[in-house]
Amino acid sequence: MIYFDKVSKIYADESIALDQVSFGVQPNEFLTIVGHSGAGKSTLIKMLIAEERPSEGSVFFESANINKLKKREINKLRRRIGTVFQDFRLIPNKTAYENIAFVMEAAGRTDAEIHSDVPHVLELVDLGKKIWSFPHELSGGEKQRVAIARAIVTQPDIIIADEPTGNLDPINTYEIIKILQKIHKMGTTVLLTTHNKGVVDEVGGRVLTMEKGKIIRDDKAGKYVL
Repeated sequence: MIYFDKVSKIYADESIALDQVSFGVQPNEFLTIVGHSGAGKSTLIKMLIAEERPSEGSVFFESANINKLKKREINKLRRRIGTVFQDFRLIPNKTAYENIAFVMEAAGRTDAEIHSDVPHVLELVDLGKKIWSFPHELSGGEKQRVAIARAIVTQPDIIIADEPTGNLDPINTYEIIKILQKIHKMGTTVLLTTHNKGVVDEVGGRVLTMEKGKIIRDDKAGKYVL
């Protein structure tokens, strides 16, 4: 489904974010990418959603070379990928319902679909009772659950969760991981980046370990070794 072929990213100041990275992701896989801050995890994710372009190498989504897609094709690609960030990125003056509806409107969904799907997806992340709450009325864990609901409401093929538990306490971290596992069991490919050993232990599964822009381990069973 996804393949990175000898991808390097070198910035103008000659700092190396990625160094000859190659790996693949299969459909319906749950892949955890680990490493300390600055290891290259976020740059890797930006390559996949075409926010960054490789200095060398190629990134493929199915048969398409992402780096050669036109703007319209990139927009189509991004609609197949739901992204969850560490800092939530909710619109502060919109309720949980409105934050999710906004994404559906941008994707061209009908009012009937919005009225049906938004409450359903909030129930899926256990926030049905917070449907009309604004971000400032929600805890950190609740905000992240709204962000996850927003990412999955258009039924993307892939969910990218970039350090989604970085700002959360252990209890909320556990809840977010359980939700991501639930989404994965429904048939969605999940890419999770983290530097939290407890998260890796909880998820299990395949783990890529990054250090200084390189992949130094690729374990089929969950291990955090740095």
